[in-house]
Amino acid sequence: QVQLVESGGGLVQAGGSLRLSCAASGRTFVNFIMAWFRQAPGKEREFVAHISRNGGSTEYADSVKGRFSISRDNVKEVLYLQMDSLKPEDTAVYYCAARAALRPATTATAYNSWGQGTQVTVSS
Repeated sequence: QVQLVESGGGLVQAGGSLRLSCAASGRTFVNFIMAWFRQAPGKEREFVAHISRNGGSTEYADSVKGRFSISRDNVKEVLYLQMDSLKPEDTAVYYCAARAALRPATTATAYNSWGQGTQVTVSS
């Protein structure tokens, strides 16, 4: 497994922006498909975005499409999530996840390694 540590969460007003980071260690980062998930209180963990090994392919949940952007730096071994035009409904704990497989996935059970999460709170 790869070790993952998220950072960059915080409190922001609606319409604002945040950039989350996820630092990887322990295994070769470029070998993993990476993703962001989020979990709000009382709700199931939901898919936000994923990115291919070389960063050339991405997919987003409909709820964040056009507002969030996932990227990765395979030299620094860091995953990013740029979040713009934030809404109160984006409030959640955000997790990065790694998948050691050939194809991406949007279900949490398909990912092998998880970070501890970072809280994002959007006030109205």
